[in-house]
Formats: sequence, C-alpha cells, structure tokens
Amino acid sequence: QDGEILGTLTTNRRHRPSVWTFNRASEWWGVIVPGFTNTQWLENFRMSEETFIYLCNKLRPAMERRDTNFRVCVPLKKRVAIALWKLATGSEYRSVGHLFGASISTVCRCVREFCAAAETLLIPEQIRFPDQERFKEMAAYIENRWGLPQCIGAIDGSHIPIIAPQDYHCDYFNRKGWHSIILQGVVDGKGLFWNVFTGLPGSLHDARVLRLSTLWEVASRGNHIPASTKNIAGVNVGCYILGDSRFYNMKISRARVVVENAFGRLKGRWHCLMKRNDCAVDLVKSMVLTCCALHNLCESHGEAYESAWDPPSAAEPVLGLAQPVEEEGRDVREALMRYLNS
Repeated sequence: QDGEILGTLTTNRRHRPSVWTFNRASEWWGVIVPGFTNTQWLENFRMSEETFIYLCNKLRPAMERRDTNFRVCVPLKKRVAIALWKLATGSEYRSVGHLFGASISTVCRCVREFCAAAETLLIPEQIRFPDQERFKEMAAYIENRWGLPQCIGAIDGSHIPIIAPQDYHCDYFNRKGWHSIILQGVVDGKGLFWNVFTGLPGSLHDARVLRLSTLWEVASRGNHIPASTKNIAGVNVGCYILGDSRFYNMKISRARVVVENAFGRLKGRWHCLMKRNDCAVDLVKSMVLTCCALHNLCESHGEAYESAWDPPSAAEPVLGLAQPVEEEGRDVREALMRYLNS
C-alpha cells in the first residue's frame, strides 16, 4: 500500500510543471499599455499599435518561444516591446527591465533576438537594392521633384557612439574625440534607405568607408546600376548618387535635404543611435541595421514623426561621395551645373 501511494505521488510530481521565476512588477505593460491611445503608442514605441502588430507577426517565425516545465517564456509582444523601447530611448538595460518587470539578462536577450530576427526577416524586405525598373522610378521621382536628371539617390552618413571596445579601441576613436562606428546610407527621393553599410571603426576616412562598402562592390561590377545615359549639356550622363553638396550648386543642395532629413528622422525615432551605446560592437552594428529597417517600416506605413524627437542638433553628416578626381566625373558634374543654371 505504501508503495502504491509513493508511486502515485511520484507520478503526480512528474506531470506537474515546476516553474522557476522571480516575481517582478509588470503593471505598466500588463495594465497601462493595453489602454494606450494611438498617440501614446506613437510616443512610447514610435509606431501605431497596428504597425506594432504587423511587426510582431513579421518576426514571429524567428522569435516565438514555448513555455517549458521550468520556465514560462516572455510573450512575443512583450519581447518586441522591450526591444523597441530600448532602441527608441537608448535606456540602460536595468531601466528597461524595471519598466517591464524583467531581469537585465531578459532585456539583453530580447534585444539580441529581436535584432537577429530583424536581420533575417525584416531587413531583406525593407532595405532592398533596387532592380532596373525601380531605379527608373526613383530617377523619375527625383527629376520631377528637384529637376535632377539621372539621379537615383543621395548618400550620407553618421558616427554612432559606442563604448571603447577592448580590442583595437584606438581604431574606433574618431576625429571628433570619441569612439564610434560609421553608418553609411543611401536613400531615395522619399527618404527611404535602399542601401546601408555599418560597423567600420570611426577613425576611417569617408572615402575609405565608401570603397569598403557593399555599394562600391555592387557599383564596380556594373551589372546592377542602370547603364542608360542621357545627353546633358553635351555630356552623356549615366545614373549617379548625389554626394556632398559643397561640390555642387544651391539647387542640388536643396535636393540633398532628403538624405539629411532621413538621418535626422532615423536618429530622432531611435535615440539609441545618438547616445553612447553600452552594448558590444557586434550588437551595436545589428541595432543600427535594425533601426534603418524600422525607419523604412515607419515611413512606408505613414507613421507620424514628432518634432519633439528631433536630435538636439542636426544629425552629423560625415560621409558622402568624395570630390571627383577623374576627368569623366568632373565633366558630368560641370554638365549638371550648366543644365541646372540654364
């Protein structure tokens, strides 16, 4: 009889889940956030609840987890919200954890898994190298709006502040006097990124960054950029990306506002790009790419941008196409200036 009782107890114990957790306050996420208005969603997560749900569904295949006998997993929506809050505010892991009722390790894991999922599922959708037809549409839009023929985008960049890495920290010390990695981005006429490249140390010159980038690699092959030319002021001008405005005139300078605004809105929405990031360099790189994809997502979904998010000062442009030294490039530049001044 004693054996039967012992067997019954053992069987019951085997099927009863034993969950190891430390109770934390999570009223903000569990009670307050469900009552958020559309304005509050935008203020706190930089997007509407509708776009938030779209994002959760997009990343679900890579982020969804199941409960185990030892631990109840953090729900998908909460994990996405934790990551968005970290990216939007640049707050320390401890502060984010206190708000959501999560441990520091949980917050760190949510951010890493969110960015990894974004690199797999979101970035390929939101930041795509245009095909030939798309290049034509982009060039037509820019010409109609600013009168620039054959232009397929504008390039610029910025330093992203980081904590000095343990290895090769001197390489990351930029000319402004702090450690950073460099973000180079190309946008279309609507301010959407279609090529981004990041992760190189802040001490590198802009021309060196450009030559090491995926954009340079693709352009050098010559089979992705449209080969069509247009005769402008007696010069056959192919498709081009607008670089530093100081090499052109006022009309082209106005056209470059689109890329300057794109970087400003990128940093304004995602303040982790403005503050010194307390994460490892590999994660910072992933966060930067993810923020660029989220920028495109918010812009394409028509999410409002609040002026209160603006960086304290304009986003610092550090990259751009260096002044042409080849004769062909100089001829194209002068032909464009004659065309615009005619």
